[in-house]
Amino acid sequence: MGFTFLTMFFRNFNLAEVRGYVLSSIMNCVSEISHEAIDTLGADAHLMLSVKLGDGVALETLVKKHRRPIVYFLFRMVKNWAIAEELAQEVFFKIYRYRAAYEASAPFNKWLYRIAMHTGLNYIRSIKHEKDQTSLDQITPRGKQRQVADGKPGAEFNIIRQGRLDTIRQAIENLPERQRQVVFMHKYREMEYTQIAEAMGCSTLAIKSLAFRAYSTLRVRLANVA
Repeated sequence: MGFTFLTMFFRNFNLAEVRGYVLSSIMNCVSEISHEAIDTLGADAHLMLSVKLGDGVALETLVKKHRRPIVYFLFRMVKNWAIAEELAQEVFFKIYRYRAAYEASAPFNKWLYRIAMHTGLNYIRSIKHEKDQTSLDQITPRGKQRQVADGKPGAEFNIIRQGRLDTIRQAIENLPERQRQVVFMHKYREMEYTQIAEAMGCSTLAIKSLAFRAYSTLRVRLANVA
């Protein structure tokens, strides 16, 4: 139902008043970007430049072409098909929202998957924060230690464990952005290096290099964490 609404929205986007903007803007667009540069970037770049000028049909074409791959990509990140579909819808709304910022200086796929990656990571961070907060509430609800049965970890153990997790999380957060993204997708979302490379728009070898540097740094910084 979500994508049916999305399709209707994109069709309605191609309104009469937008056509006036298209006619007044097209010469500026053509003068800024050479035909040779656009041709090397493929059909999707042509479509996105049309979207930038107000073409709702071009936007609908991009959605139909890329919707399923984006849903699959997000599913690998969030491990939930329904949520992946909702996030994919958000990705295509962002494409519409940020259409004016698009520049045909890189393949459209790279721009699209970068938006999808950040959308997925933002969702994961939000639910991770909620889980962490729930965990802390279970340790000390309303300022009191939670009573547990004998043989199970007590509040002190949980606090120590939470402290270690916070240390590890902070060490990852202190990594350079691209290294941090690789570690997050590889370690916590169990994505293959080839999948991460697709998401970040670079080679698998480059991803492996980023991962090696990130994990080497973490080993040094976390050497004293038991």
